[in-house]
Amino acid sequence: MSGAGGAGGTGSGVALDGWQHVYSGKVRDLYVPAGTEAGSAPAALLVVASDRVSAFDHVLEPGIHGKGELLTTLSRWWFERLPVPNHLVDDASGLPAVPASVAGRSMVVRSLDMFPIECVVRGYLSGSGWKEYQATQSVCGVPLPSGLADGDRLPEPIYTPAYKAPLGEHDENITFEKTVELVGLEDATALRDLSLDVYARASAIAEARGVILADTKFEFGRDPATGAITLADEVLTSDSSRYWDASAYDSGERTASFDKQIVRDWLAANWDGTGVPPTLPHEIVEKTVLRYRELLERLTGE
Repeated sequence: MSGAGGAGGTGSGVALDGWQHVYSGKVRDLYVPAGTEAGSAPAALLVVASDRVSAFDHVLEPGIHGKGELLTTLSRWWFERLPVPNHLVDDASGLPAVPASVAGRSMVVRSLDMFPIECVVRGYLSGSGWKEYQATQSVCGVPLPSGLADGDRLPEPIYTPAYKAPLGEHDENITFEKTVELVGLEDATALRDLSLDVYARASAIAEARGVILADTKFEFGRDPATGAITLADEVLTSDSSRYWDASAYDSGERTASFDKQIVRDWLAANWDGTGVPPTLPHEIVEKTVLRYRELLERLTGE
């Protein structure tokens, strides 16, 4: 079925009238209509984005207030602009009403048979890709030219999938050949081509608004009713993507990001990775909120 926002089951969803909580990921809570029998395909799913924030596979405290609504608003905006099937339910008649308390941060979606692959596309060299390039001059088995620097634009976007690990384990970067072993050549090729196409379309839209889409990840499932490969989960949000300010990038500042890099940087500087992560300072939370909000405003104009 459609995912709920990450491999690690963390936290718990609040009780919602008409809906039954079935799963909590790092960020999202998943519900099915109340009375759905265990093991049966639900009529639809309610995906609720929380304000939780995770970094380095840990959920941090406190959350980023308003984050769930910002992520959901941005996902909906992108779904409307991408000419590929997505999991949003157009007609929710016959389903329980979405409670007002979560309406702004939730989506009613179809249940899909999810592929066990995170479809990552990189247009720029950064993050874990940069670290791997320094060691191997390649990323996930894709050879790259020599002499690239951190933050450089790649000659063309590359597809670097990851295996969605079982609950409690880390996702694993894999080669395209490994995805063929997992899902077969036809589906592996379709997932790669769809991911590269969506990235290209989204990059052009973002660049027209002064924003660079450096990299992103997509998740797809198969619609059991139609057999169509369908875009699911969140799409092109600050959590699933690395966005940069184009004007700052052009002037040489390659760290002006619109995602949770502020959180990652603070945590890396103030935690050795053992035990419970420290509490995020108020100023880090507020800076992160402002960056998430600015990205939404820059892209949507709202």
